[in-house]
Amino acid sequence: MPPRETVTPSLRELDGATRALVRLSAVVAAGTELDIRGAMSNAALDIPPLWVEELLLQTYLFAGFPRALNATREWRRTQPVPVAAPRREPDDWQTAGVATCSAVYGTMYERLRENIRGLHPELDDWMITEGYGKVLSRPGLDLQRRELCIVAACAALDQDRQLHSHLHGALNVGVAPAVVTAAIESLADLLGANRVQSVRLLWARVQGK
Repeated sequence: MPPRETVTPSLRELDGATRALVRLSAVVAAGTELDIRGAMSNAALDIPPLWVEELLLQTYLFAGFPRALNATREWRRTQPVPVAAPRREPDDWQTAGVATCSAVYGTMYERLRENIRGLHPELDDWMITEGYGKVLSRPGLDLQRRELCIVAACAALDQDRQLHSHLHGALNVGVAPAVVTAAIESLADLLGANRVQSVRLLWARVQGK
């Protein structure tokens, strides 16, 4: 694997609101309806509303529209009016998507694009324009916290291939390793002993331990 480019961490601490957001991502991705309802009540107290909105919008990329819609419905019980964030124009989506995806994948970016094009050219286009451009480049939530939320969703859904990529991605976009560790540990009670141990082992391999 090519060496990682050195990135000075810009997220150095798992503050309370970020920890709550990471846990919410796991619940929204894999929890029951009752789990989600309870989590949304707590979210209103613990997390900036705009962060919750952005998490819910990106959830469809990793857990599908049904979960994104159902979780947003529960959130609307607490926050009836959407919190608006600035929007990019469609012409900017691909440019923004390339920049965001490059930041997440670093030296593996070109290989990723080649691999996805080999699966299907349309998937490659959708990944960049829709996923990394239209959704993950939105300004309402910084990329470091988005990556931690993606890590949580992939961990909760047992999607280890994507989890591996986004553990690297979190480091690539400036999340300190100790923050990633703390985020994983914050999920222990949600994932269960066996699953969280698997995630810990994968994280250790990502760090080269």
